[in-house]
Amino acid sequence: MANPTISHAFASTRKAFKTASGKSGEFYSLPALAREFPNIKRLPHSIRIVLESVLRHCDGKKVTREHVEQLANWRPNAARTEEIPFTVARVLLQDFTGVPLLVDLAAMRAAAQRVGKDPAKVEPLVPVDLVVDHSVMVDVYGVKNALQQNMKLEFERNHERYQFMKWGMQAFDTFRVVPPGFGICHQVNLEYLTKGVHKTKDGLYYPDSLVGTDSHTTMINGVGVVGWGVGGIEAEAAMLGQPMYFLTPDVVGFELKGRLREGCTATDLVLTVTEILRQHKVVGKFVEYFGEGTASLSVPDRATIGNMSPEYGATMGLFPVDERTLEYFEGTGRTKAEREVFEAYFRAQGLFGAARAGDVDYSQVITLDLGDVTPSIAGPRRPQDRIELGRAAERFQALFTTPMEQGGFACHADALDERVTLHPSDAGQDAQELEAVTAGSARNLAEMTANKPTGQAHGTHAREGEYTVGNGDVLIAAITSCTNTSNPSVMLAAGLLAKKAVEAGLKVPHHIKTSLAPGSRIVTEYLRETGLLPYLEKLGFDVAAYGCTTCIGNAGDLAPEINAAINDHNLVCASVLSGNRNFEARIHPNIKANFLMSPPLVVAYAIAGSVRVDLMTQPVGRGKRGRDVYLGDIWPTSDEVQKLLKYAMKGKAFRENYAKIATEPGKLWQAIPGVTGQVYDWPTSTYIAEPPFFDDFTRNKGKTDAGAQGAGERFSVRGARIMALFGDSVTTDHISPAGSIKESSPAGLWLKAHGVQKQDFNSYGSRRGQHEVMMRGTFANVRIKNLMIPPKADGSREEGGLTLAQPSGQKKFIFDAAMDYMQAGTPTVVFAGEEYGTGSSRDWAAKGTQLLGIRAVVARSFERIHRSNLIGMGVLPLQFKPGQSWDSLGLKGDEVIDIELPPGLTPQSDAQLVITRADGSRQQAPLTLRIDTPIEVDYFRAGGILPYVLEQLLA
Repeated sequence: MANPTISHAFASTRKAFKTASGKSGEFYSLPALAREFPNIKRLPHSIRIVLESVLRHCDGKKVTREHVEQLANWRPNAARTEEIPFTVARVLLQDFTGVPLLVDLAAMRAAAQRVGKDPAKVEPLVPVDLVVDHSVMVDVYGVKNALQQNMKLEFERNHERYQFMKWGMQAFDTFRVVPPGFGICHQVNLEYLTKGVHKTKDGLYYPDSLVGTDSHTTMINGVGVVGWGVGGIEAEAAMLGQPMYFLTPDVVGFELKGRLREGCTATDLVLTVTEILRQHKVVGKFVEYFGEGTASLSVPDRATIGNMSPEYGATMGLFPVDERTLEYFEGTGRTKAEREVFEAYFRAQGLFGAARAGDVDYSQVITLDLGDVTPSIAGPRRPQDRIELGRAAERFQALFTTPMEQGGFACHADALDERVTLHPSDAGQDAQELEAVTAGSARNLAEMTANKPTGQAHGTHAREGEYTVGNGDVLIAAITSCTNTSNPSVMLAAGLLAKKAVEAGLKVPHHIKTSLAPGSRIVTEYLRETGLLPYLEKLGFDVAAYGCTTCIGNAGDLAPEINAAINDHNLVCASVLSGNRNFEARIHPNIKANFLMSPPLVVAYAIAGSVRVDLMTQPVGRGKRGRDVYLGDIWPTSDEVQKLLKYAMKGKAFRENYAKIATEPGKLWQAIPGVTGQVYDWPTSTYIAEPPFFDDFTRNKGKTDAGAQGAGERFSVRGARIMALFGDSVTTDHISPAGSIKESSPAGLWLKAHGVQKQDFNSYGSRRGQHEVMMRGTFANVRIKNLMIPPKADGSREEGGLTLAQPSGQKKFIFDAAMDYMQAGTPTVVFAGEEYGTGSSRDWAAKGTQLLGIRAVVARSFERIHRSNLIGMGVLPLQFKPGQSWDSLGLKGDEVIDIELPPGLTPQSDAQLVITRADGSRQQAPLTLRIDTPIEVDYFRAGGILPYVLEQLLA
């Protein structure tokens, strides 16, 4: 990374430091800067690390002396009106978001070439790593070679995507790919990619920092690295040299005291922290952990808490660099020299070790005694809805009859105990079929198993004749996700619990879809070395993949008879997973109750077979000789886990594993043919296509219009129709689902029209490089509720991506209505409640909104990333004033909407909503324009961040 010319005003802050071995390096010293700005000594660690970047990049142009002064004088409770130009050290991508980002880069090069510019000018200026982890599905499970079978299917389905990635590897000098099968991006980042500090060619050291195109990029906060998730469009700007502009944040200090009690896990802790911080409304704020209790937490425990920052709404959750960090770096194979310079740098900056109470000025301080944490799960729809384990069964029963608008399932009490008898068609897979799956295609797999129970058509246990399913039954049990499979303590606990359960004679019901998807191959290695893997396998938890799988919605399907029973009898069945997200229809469209928990609890609930079993008082199951076995009988002690941790932290094993990225990336990856050239040739594909985002840029010969004059009038919305009226907590999963594509949906119909058979649809996430699929998938979640559609006779709401087209009132898919409106030249708007856009940082939630012709989204509040992404795609985000909502204004969906913007289009200015009702009456309401910073105004005026950055590059 090139070092900019420092402003002369701060040249004196460039100092030298020495490592323990006597080696020296230079850095921009915050203690030296503190001689001019004494306030720095009391700044939170997170603010100081950002300040170092601002200081280092102070060139008098993009970053000025005023920027340094503003941040150096940060006050904990000041008004937040100043924006920070934060330049990151690198960018992290995963494939679901990384592929569309690479598509945009390829489209930018094509646009540059069309206007006669050198396409090579579109080149990442900071290192970019893409880790392929999101697309693999759990098609095959519960058999020894499930991993190999799923990998073969993965490569067949995604051949075109991987070919495109290989083009990117040769086209861009700073772009590299970690191939499928190595692990989840955040665990790979933690174990391998981060070095703690970087060094320029002239010997200047600076701390690692990054943004990533996945909201759980915050996992890296566990090793003291500042980083968070952004949308792909923001990440593109960052990699192309644009600072990340954001308002100076509040910083919430979270003081940890004491130690976790026996039997409690890091998962129990993070679910507690998530519940607490959601209640304190930390959206858009930094959270920083401090206090003596911090030292009791290992780095994997800290990473678990940092990982779930999006779930509690914070921009990030930073832990300090301390002795535990150095231990982790040693255990994961970082060299002695790397560890020494890492420690010396942070000591020289005065940033080594956790702050003590009173040392730092925070905007707010929250305290938690770790001894108060109890075993917990969260669900059934949101990660912040924590339930003490002992109350989980009664909570499910209460929610069964609770109205939907209160978070329940709105079922009749007399249906709770209903059970449906199912008859599997045969006894499962035989050896010949398994061999055919391994050698065959996704289409062959689908044909083979179309009439077989997925539970064992893709599984290992012989079918045992008829069985029953009912409300509360666990149908998916998945040890999955970056959040927990990165943590050896909970993974070893799961293995120990499995061992004790098998030895006690316990089994998992044969129809439950079980899977183990570690975030790193190292996990399998230490589970095998400790002798615990065979016990997990005996319970059906064979390694199915190294990727996100169930957590991202790639659980694969359920048995046909199970799907039919759920739909025919309106069953509320459950999934249990060690993941971070459990939004509606994310895990599986037919499973309504989804619960997050630690890996050992996933195994326990799989054995129990139902979330209606109270694991604190009732037996987990019956073992040998019909003896009741309780959770306490099989729960591992902390001493048992501690004795095995040495197998999980072996530096040599980590170094050997990650060296294979270059030397042994896998035969399947090596067999993918490469594509060469600076500009992609866009072959016909249902996976990859040139998007229309730069059509206007090409027509205007690269001249974007960022002028301020008349901006308010030019961007005001006139004569718009309402596309949707949404309630609270509409997630990016609702707006742009990642999972399966329904055959009757607009996206499914488009794929069929282009010769793609249902079994080869793959997922929305895997097709994010094809805008025709993604715009049809926008608002296509099967559980999304457009409240402009009247309730049914029983009071329930119709689900799916539907709207009432105006003025006819005809019910249509949102995509179809959008195309009609666009054909007629009619703009559209969306209204929503609180926390619009919560969840994963999906740029397609904003891209799809724009491609549907939606000009504005008016909500009671926005989640941070989605608000930014809307601006990045040229869509107006507007917020109701406190106490107002679309409901309080009496909107029904048949009104005509005008949105009048102020002349200068200044940040967070007032706007006016004008409602014209069907009877001709008019009503006005004030709104706040949620374009928050001056740079966001520039992006919006230019039509979005991508044309803005492209113009800057080519200028």
